[in-house]
Amino acid sequence: MNQATPPTKTAANVVEIAKLWSVFHTPGHDAVIHQNLDLSIQQGEFMSIVGGSGSGKTVLLRQILGLETPSRGSVTVLGQPASQLGAEGAASRVGMLFQHGALFSAFTVLENIAFPLRELRTLPAPLIRDVAMVKLQMVGLHPSHAHKMPADLSGGMVKRVALARALIMDPPLLLLDEPTAGLDPDSADEFCLLLRSLHRELGLTVVMVTHDLDTLFELSTRIAVVADKRILVSGAPREVMSNPHPFIHDFFLGERGQRASVLLGEPIKLT
Repeated sequence: MNQATPPTKTAANVVEIAKLWSVFHTPGHDAVIHQNLDLSIQQGEFMSIVGGSGSGKTVLLRQILGLETPSRGSVTVLGQPASQLGAEGAASRVGMLFQHGALFSAFTVLENIAFPLRELRTLPAPLIRDVAMVKLQMVGLHPSHAHKMPADLSGGMVKRVALARALIMDPPLLLLDEPTAGLDPDSADEFCLLLRSLHRELGLTVVMVTHDLDTLFELSTRIAVVADKRILVSGAPREVMSNPHPFIHDFFLGERGQRASVLLGEPIKLT
């Protein structure tokens, strides 16, 4: 079993998190969410982060994106402190798919996808439109959807539009927050197929937070478990599931464990 260890700095590490503390200060109380947390993510991985409610999974995504600063420790993305991503345009280096899509309700589909490029103010409008149309079709939507409004879209289409927007700048790193949440099983399966295809074809490094086991096993090349305020363990799905920690047992091998065993081909034995 590969226990979580401090990340080794190599050129292949897209994300390096070292000795990270996340502390939220409230009147009369400091809540420690992460304590000496270490994690490295290599180029081309599809890393999934799982953990219990309140374990700070989405906080980690926001720190990788540079939207939040850890209380202590460091978060390095593509060789640069994550806190500096905003200064140079995070969208060109990191794409983010938020759980509910976060589309602008007053913008058309095409305007939503094109928004990060328009904000740069460096490209002519016709070129921006052409690039946005390419991304629209890349995520499996028909050109006729370009002028629809978000209110006219199904949940699955909203996810695809948000994904196209996340990819508009061709970032090498993509962050996903519960990408299949709210989708029916068929739509979730189709979206997983799309994500897997784009991961392979574009050579993306992907970091995903999800609680859905089907999505987890369909997409992950490695899983990191956040428990006890740190990365308890990281490794291939079968390796992680064999860890006897109570959270891992309950999460993977409780009532949902039969499904996990079917997906991985045989029963999982604890080490």
